[in-house]
This record gives sequence, structure tokens and C-alpha cells, in this order.
Amino acid sequence: MNRTPSLPMRSPSPLSRRGALALLGVFALALGACSDATPIAEARDQGTGAEVTVEGYVSMQPGAFVSALGDEGFALQDDTGGIYVKLDPKQSFGLGAHVRVSGTLDEQNQLRILKAVAGDVKLLSGTKQVSAAEVTTGGVNESVEGELISVTGAITQAFQDDSPYGYKLYINDGSGEVQVFVHVSAGFDKAALQALTVGQRLRVVGLAAQYETTYEVAPRAPSDLSVVP
Repeated sequence: MNRTPSLPMRSPSPLSRRGALALLGVFALALGACSDATPIAEARDQGTGAEVTVEGYVSMQPGAFVSALGDEGFALQDDTGGIYVKLDPKQSFGLGAHVRVSGTLDEQNQLRILKAVAGDVKLLSGTKQVSAAEVTTGGVNESVEGELISVTGAITQAFQDDSPYGYKLYINDGSGEVQVFVHVSAGFDKAALQALTVGQRLRVVGLAAQYETTYEVAPRAPSDLSVVP
């Protein structure tokens, strides 16, 4: 059977080489752009006013704390730490979304925040639910601020109405009392909170936050607060 003779391979022209090098350059730049995010713990340590880019997974959904913080922000967490991202308008992604944010470090009532605009928030591929770290009630402090945590303790001070911002409870596991701040905008039933009594044990999952000199745990939704038998 006759076969068509194969043609000799041609060496790439100088233009082809240049084109390949250009493509390699673009690829290298793209890789560099994907690797310049600062670990959140490192970013938090920079001075107020510093411009940083961080990347992580959403640990608190957009808009849950608008009643007290006055914006539609969300919390972001990586393997090193977490931070509250302050911005408007409300973003469409939810818990576990992979997000990259560039913004300016600041503080709001001594809570470390990252101020950003919607154009500097980029939704990335992939999702991962952030697990809450178990922390003692006395261990809610600057070392965990901005992170998703879980605390369990007996109610020491029952429901206090701080609306239109939120509601307060206090619990203690024996290591020290911590404030549980329930934002009005997080969707809790006020009557159910009022029915809780001193001595009941609560498990609370929420963002470790700060208001002035008080550290607190802020649940994101009703499912984050449960009575422990």
C-alpha cells in the first residue's frame, strides 16, 4: 500500500519563538498575580491604612451584621486567621465561597477590618466550609479576632435588649465570661432569646469580634446558637 511520504519537520521561525516566549511571559505574570495575596494573619499585623490583598473562604455571609456595623460586609478566613471585610453593596456569594479582596486596613470600634469596594472583590473557583475552632469563653480575645469560633458555657447574664443593633447574653465555661452579641439582622427570634434563662448551657458558633474594649462572639444565624442539655 502506497503511503504519502512524510514531510520533514520545519524548525520554528524566529517569530514563532518570540510568540512562544511572549505566551510564557503572560503565563508567568498570571501565576505571579495568583500568588501575591498576603496571609490574613500577616495582613492584620500591618498598620492602619496599609493596602493589602488577601484571599480565603467566606466564614460569615454578606450582610448578616448590617444592623450594628452599618454595611453589607462579610468575613474571610484562611489557614492563618480571619478578618471582617467592610463594603457595600451586598455580595451574592454565601458561606464557603472562595474570595480574593484588595482593600485598606482600618478599625471600627477597635474591630480590625478591611475596607474594600465591590470592584476589588473577586470570586474565585472552588468552595470550602470554614470549621469553627473550639475556644474557651475566657480565650475569646485578640488572638482569635476575626475567626469563626465555637464556645460553650452557662448563661451568667440573660437577655439584654440593645436594639436596633442587637441583643446581648453572657456565658462562662469557668475560664471567664464572654459576651454573645446577636445582631438583629442575623435573623434570630427575639422572644426565643428572651426565654433563655441564667444557668442554661449554650453552644455558640460565631465570629470572634470586638466592640471597644469588649470581646464577643457573634452568631451568624439561628442555627449557630443551641441549648446544651
